[in-house]
Amino acid sequence: MAKPIAIEVYNPNGKYRVVSTKSMPGTRWINLLIEQDCRVEICTQKKTILSVEDIIALIGDKCDGVIGQLTEDWGETLFAALSRAGGKAFSNMAVGYNNVDVNAANKHGVAVGNTPGVLTETTAELAASLSLAASRRIVESDQFMRAGLYDGWLPHLFVGNLLKGQTVGVIGAGRIGSAYARMMVEGFKMNLIYYDLYQSTRLEKFVTAYGEFLKANGEQPVTWKRAASMDEVLREADVISLHPILDKTTYHLINKESLASMKKEAILINCSRGPVVDEVALVEHLKQNPMFRVGLDVFEDEPYMKPGLADMKNAVVVPHIASASKWTREGMATLAALNVLGKIKGYPVWGDPNRVEPFLNENAPPPAASPSIVNAKALGLPVSKL
Repeated sequence: MAKPIAIEVYNPNGKYRVVSTKSMPGTRWINLLIEQDCRVEICTQKKTILSVEDIIALIGDKCDGVIGQLTEDWGETLFAALSRAGGKAFSNMAVGYNNVDVNAANKHGVAVGNTPGVLTETTAELAASLSLAASRRIVESDQFMRAGLYDGWLPHLFVGNLLKGQTVGVIGAGRIGSAYARMMVEGFKMNLIYYDLYQSTRLEKFVTAYGEFLKANGEQPVTWKRAASMDEVLREADVISLHPILDKTTYHLINKESLASMKKEAILINCSRGPVVDEVALVEHLKQNPMFRVGLDVFEDEPYMKPGLADMKNAVVVPHIASASKWTREGMATLAALNVLGKIKGYPVWGDPNRVEPFLNENAPPPAASPSIVNAKALGLPVSKL
């Protein structure tokens, strides 16, 4: 058993004990829990990733619910410990829950929450930012300036790619992929090719309408195409952004063979999940193709990068900040807290986990519901009629 670790306590006499394994942005999430008679304990240990032993120490002998992070290993050991302490709720402060063994949670009767619906535009914005940074070689140029190497303007200095009129490819046209596609099409007048198992009718209608607007104003209209395969997107697109879920079918979706099928000066963006890309193959491809560029927010062995990636000037790498806007991170904290609170209070589960505005409206009380419980059906939890 790990030694007791540092915590900050709010409302020490609260009836229900809720633990947060990390300090989270904003204060509304704390206040909402306090208002419902919760004692809130926040881990303040100066440690980026807590171990299973650390979290067991935090849970202790009595704990009603835990708010955790996607860097933590929530499996049989932790759910058993939480169940022994009387806990019935755990929520990731994240939309993904690859770090959670949901079957183990089901076994111990613990509801597992996540926070979809609040990350869409923020994540799409970062993917668009990485696309622009990679295409115009902004990070390379910034480092060049800071190193004092700029002697004056030169015709060949950091020549990059023009986005206007090029083709943006999207693999996975769900909420985030579609939002990114709209930004690139409308912002840079790019043509769209996308691959998804399901037709994105709303996205197609958007691009069609924007193309008609451009044509009516004497400009070249944008176009869209739904590809028959992912390979078609890789072959045809100038910028490819990855937005699939991570499962057995998408592990190493981008590998040596798929990289070889892309254009020599293509740009690859990944803000989805690190293991979607074979990072070893990517490093080798970047070495062999200096005009091929990549923008990464996630990594295969996060928080580590595969050897050689950090040395690649044609790679823009950022530390998993896709959701790092103030509004989104505070919203994620609120939704995670309300997932735990909802189970503690016996509330039903919200019917549409992507419609989060009622929970984030600071001028009104949140609905009496858990915003998103991924194993609600397995646990037989009622769904809200609100």
